[in-house]
Amino acid sequence: MNLLIDTQILIWAAFNPNRLTRNAASALSNEKHTILLSAASAWELATKVRIGKLPGAERLEADLMNQIQRAGYTWLPMTPEIALRAGRLVGTHKDPFDRVIAAQALDLDIDLISNDAKLDQFHVRRIW
Repeated sequence: MNLLIDTQILIWAAFNPNRLTRNAASALSNEKHTILLSAASAWELATKVRIGKLPGAERLEADLMNQIQRAGYTWLPMTPEIALRAGRLVGTHKDPFDRVIAAQALDLDIDLISNDAKLDQFHVRRIW
């Protein structure tokens, strides 16, 4: 089963796995699952580290490609079709990174591991 994780889950899995719920931790550790990470998360992480919104995440951002490979996650690219779908999602959630991740989960018809209840407005199946 493929599962998509959002950027917050990536950060917690790397630095503070105790913040994950039992459901989220179980889904991440299940070897039958392929864990996908959106290219939008790389963009979000680099942006937020650059502007100082993620103190302590500089190490993760600097070594992201290796960290993802070691974790066994699979990159999910952004496409123009996903960008259009993200922009067209009806709802008040304005975060462009979250919109892309939600559009990818919807496009692939897969569950999203996220603690962000605001994503529910997009009718994403969310594990938390």
